[in-house]
Amino acid sequence: MININKKYLNKIIEINMGQHKQNSQNNPLLPGYDFNAYLVAGCTQIEKSNELDFPIYRPHGMNGYILNLTIKGKGSVFHGDHQFDCNVGDLLLFPPNAIHDYQRSPDSDSWHHQWIYFRARTLWKDWLNWSNTIQNVGRLTIPDQKTYQNILSLFQKIEKEYNSNRLFSEAMSMSLLEQLIITCIELEPSNQTRKIEPRILDVCNLISQNIHLNHKIEELAAHVHISSSRLTHLFVEQIGTSIIKWREEQRMIRARHLLHTSNAPIYHIARQLGYDDQLYFARLFKRYTGLSPSAFRDSR
Repeated sequence: MININKKYLNKIIEINMGQHKQNSQNNPLLPGYDFNAYLVAGCTQIEKSNELDFPIYRPHGMNGYILNLTIKGKGSVFHGDHQFDCNVGDLLLFPPNAIHDYQRSPDSDSWHHQWIYFRARTLWKDWLNWSNTIQNVGRLTIPDQKTYQNILSLFQKIEKEYNSNRLFSEAMSMSLLEQLIITCIELEPSNQTRKIEPRILDVCNLISQNIHLNHKIEELAAHVHISSSRLTHLFVEQIGTSIIKWREEQRMIRARHLLHTSNAPIYHIARQLGYDDQLYFARLFKRYTGLSPSAFRDSR
């Protein structure tokens, strides 16, 4: 009887440990979560002594970036000479491989922060180069309430899209993230005299929301009430690539998402993204990813 009870008890412990491990692996707020995605978003609400009140230490950082906004209380980052606090309205940017060493500040009962983990698109790299850094971690302070609410709203929209499980949720999240990154880099002191054209953001939104359409430059220019030549010049100047190339990149990002999350035929995915020629789509996809669409899908 005693042996049976021990076996039963050991089984219960094993099940509980397995459930805890599974919960950790499925919950990005807990240790053990595998950030193997293009984007993960959430809000960590740390209160003194609750289940999230533990220090984070990743000596080798992560493969992607983490953008962090404090919305309540105070956090503490690093130790010793490099230690600093982050208060409401402070933004942190952890680039790939940067040390993660942070926790709730001991003199605060809470630390709530919105965060987004993401893999950066090539054209974002310059926008993710913040000048004020400690141990490679970028720091910005939002200067006013209006800007704070705008940035907080973008964080929350991205989190909502990420959790929506809609067909194009990842692509829409990435589009909103691009707006957020641009809004943040505008806060850089060196950029205060150089504002990003809102009309360029409007064009990016129009393309992202109608990714299957092959808009002509003239149509996009008419949408934002400027000439085609002016739009072309502004887009390259501020985004760093042409409109056609940028749209192509958005389509390839969405193609990867669809190939991983749906069983739709490849020709159907190609048409959803504006490509009538499946072979051309396959060649383009391989140029961006190094794999054919079918090989990429098989890698799930």
